[in-house]
Amino acid sequence: MTDTRRTATEPRRRPKQERSRERIDAILATTMRLIGEKGIDAVTMKEVGALAGGPIATVYHYFPSKSAILAMLYERFSEESRARFGAIIAEIRGLDDVTAAADRLLDDYYSRVAQDPPIQDLQNAIQADKALQHLDIAETRRQAEMFCDHVAPMLKPEQREAFARLVFLIFQLAGGVVRLALAQDEEEGRRTIEDYRSIIHAQLRLFL
Repeated sequence: MTDTRRTATEPRRRPKQERSRERIDAILATTMRLIGEKGIDAVTMKEVGALAGGPIATVYHYFPSKSAILAMLYERFSEESRARFGAIIAEIRGLDDVTAAADRLLDDYYSRVAQDPPIQDLQNAIQADKALQHLDIAETRRQAEMFCDHVAPMLKPEQREAFARLVFLIFQLAGGVVRLALAQDEEEGRRTIEDYRSIIHAQLRLFL
C-alpha cells in the first residue's frame, strides 16, 4: 500500500488526553449508530460531527476521511474479537480439542455478527474499500497465527507449514461464508454455516 493510502485510512492523531479519547469515542459511537440507521454510504462526516456534539472540523481534527473512521471501528472490533478468540483457543489442551475449538470460533463469530447489523455493514464496507481491504487480511493473518502458535507445537514439524496455510484460508473464508449466510433466509443460512463447518472438519482431519 502506498503511504498516501495509508495516511488516508489512519487517524490524524492518537488520543492521549481523556478529553480527546472521549471525543473520539463519541465520533465512533455516532458513526456506528448512523450506520445502523441508514447504512454506511449515507453517513457523512458533516452529520457525524453534528451529532457527535461538535463541528465537522472536530471530526477532521482526528480523522482525515470516513475511511479512517471505519478503520478505527474495525480495529476496535478486531481487538474484541482477538480477546474472545484467545479465550477459546486457550481451552485447547490437545489435538482432540482442535475441532471443537474451531466450531466454537465459527459459532461465536457468526452469532456476534448476526446480532449486530451495523457490524455487518462495517465488514461489507471494509471489503468494498480498496484502501481498507488490507486491514481484514492483516487481521486474519494475525488470528491465524494465534491459532497456529497454540496448535502447531502439537503437530509433526513437517505438517506445520501446510497447517498454517490451511488455517489462514479457513479464517479468511469464514468472513465471506458468514456474510453469505446472513444474506440468506434463516434456514438456508444455517445450512450454509453447517456446510462450511463440514469442510473445516474434513480439512482439519488431514492433520489431527
